[in-house]
Amino acid sequence: MNTTENFVSTPQPPNNIVKPLKFPPQPQEWKIVSLRECPTPQEMQLCETPTEAAAYWRAHITQHPYFNPECECLVVLMLNIRRKIRGHYFVSVGTMDTVLCDPKSIFRLAVMASAAGIIVMHNHPSGESSPSQADIQVTRDLVRGGQLLKIDVVDHIVIGNGNHSSLRELGHVYQ
Repeated sequence: MNTTENFVSTPQPPNNIVKPLKFPPQPQEWKIVSLRECPTPQEMQLCETPTEAAAYWRAHITQHPYFNPECECLVVLMLNIRRKIRGHYFVSVGTMDTVLCDPKSIFRLAVMASAAGIIVMHNHPSGESSPSQADIQVTRDLVRGGQLLKIDVVDHIVIGNGNHSSLRELGHVYQ
């Protein structure tokens, strides 16, 4: 068989520009993890101190399928009027030194669940629990947003390796 034979090519249609497909907007799904889904001892359900919130983080958040200890993860604990935890939800998983969040994404499910208060928590993969200037600024914005919505921002807690920092105890959360 000769490989230099002339092959007959089939005619090709003219080169038209392909238009991008537009998909209809999809509904988004949010998940509030209630206490029924993560059994919690009675003494751990009351969250009045940063140490109790950090214990809740270590018991439940680190077991969550979206949790990645190599990245910053932002979680919101929803509280009732007596500071008892009603549930939690993952807001965002960021990079090694940043997590994207805005008041809309933090308060969205708290409003839908009629939470009286929230505790914002995130980890620092470096293990250092001291808050950054960005953490302090976001906390101030959240406190102002919570005042408008009548949702108490109880605290913003930064979790490190075996330690934690409370922005309320450091004087950055005012009511």
